[in-house]
Amino acid sequence: MGCTRRDMIGIGLGGASVAILAGWGISGPASAAPGTFPVTLTDAEWRKKLGTGDTYAVLRHEATETPGSSKLLNEHRAGIFSCAGCAQPLFSSKTKFDSGTGWPSFWQPLPTAVGTTTDSTLGMSRTEVHCARCGGHLGHVFDDGPKPTGKRYCMNGVAMRFTPGKA
Repeated sequence: MGCTRRDMIGIGLGGASVAILAGWGISGPASAAPGTFPVTLTDAEWRKKLGTGDTYAVLRHEATETPGSSKLLNEHRAGIFSCAGCAQPLFSSKTKFDSGTGWPSFWQPLPTAVGTTTDSTLGMSRTEVHCARCGGHLGHVFDDGPKPTGKRYCMNGVAMRFTPGKA
């Protein structure tokens, strides 16, 4: 499954967003998923917890990491992928697959681990995936994944942490 022209535009704009956010710092409220979540911090508290780098930019301001840059892309051990913001378990390694897109991909999240919203940025409509516990942006889900779900949860590796062990 290769990248489409839309993917490449998103990659370019997402990479620029990461560079800008990482270099400038953001003021005001965090812009993760709208709503009330069990883990809620101010933008300043998130910045203190996550730092001002890529993890903060992705989780709290919907940036996109550079494709192929995540160490989780080639993580093949049994274990659990959790939110880097609040440690919510998100995906089992049993559902991870190589999508060829440059981002860690899964065909199914753990039950009640994520939520979705409609993302209409970049002149297209996509389904954004966020952590159900803290609202942090994780990536997007597409309908071009493998069986049994046909879904491709294309996640930013910097938004997750991996814990090896039983999946």
